[in-house]
Amino acid sequence: MKKKHKSSAPVFAWSGHTDCGTIRKNNEDSFLGLLIDSSGVRYLGKIGEADSAAADFVFAVSDGMGGAMAGEFASKIAVEKITKLLPSFFHRNAGGYSEAMENVLREVFAEIHRSLDYLGSSYEECRDMGATLSLCWFTPRWLYFAHVGDSRIYRLPKEGPMKQVTEDDTYVAWLYRNGQINEREAKTHPRRNVLQKSLGGGHQFAEPQVGAISLEPGDRFLLCTDGVTDGLYDDRLEEFLRDSNNEPGKNIVHLAVEASGRDNATAMVVDVLDPSPK
Repeated sequence: MKKKHKSSAPVFAWSGHTDCGTIRKNNEDSFLGLLIDSSGVRYLGKIGEADSAAADFVFAVSDGMGGAMAGEFASKIAVEKITKLLPSFFHRNAGGYSEAMENVLREVFAEIHRSLDYLGSSYEECRDMGATLSLCWFTPRWLYFAHVGDSRIYRLPKEGPMKQVTEDDTYVAWLYRNGQINEREAKTHPRRNVLQKSLGGGHQFAEPQVGAISLEPGDRFLLCTDGVTDGLYDDRLEEFLRDSNNEPGKNIVHLAVEASGRDNATAMVVDVLDPSPK
């Protein structure tokens, strides 16, 4: 039974999960859920539900890369930096859309990039350390997002088709977006995992894709690493997202591992619920 909330602010429900897959022994993925309010920041559990009357919510997924344990370390650095940097900007603009909040996300991504780049150039064991990062910052009326790499953010509205919000930073994804190859060819292309852009990883520039989406009750968002999309086509993801309500993040990861399992798989599903009691 759903909880009843007295506030008219949207209610957010979330479900997250990660899995090593069937081949890799260590997990280079990380995911994050934060509640930020006037008293500070606190980590969220893998599943939960709360209204946004006096709080913002931040969710992110990151896929690390690098030799030895550098990839695992890189994704953890990315999510830890978010935890330290974003709380100071809570309710900078609590009204409508704010371009300043998009600029904040650019600053956060730039700081993560500098940190990973510094470690990668300073320590041999961290050489080529890098990470993808897809982040969603939920305020009562708007979602602000930022993204670098080939992790993804999808939006599934209550009515209408699912759409990929972010663009993969790969040449293969560019070919697909421009109609030169189809989805099947993109998934089997030998260079599908070669990133043109990441945080760290020896890339000189890592300007994120940023944007904002006006929220509507019934919206469902999926944040996931490429281990989820490796074996699942978008139409299968959409079908599953429409039907799965009990721990959808965990269920999607299990489905992805069954379909492929060649990579670590991580998913975070966030629902925008109508706060009105039934």
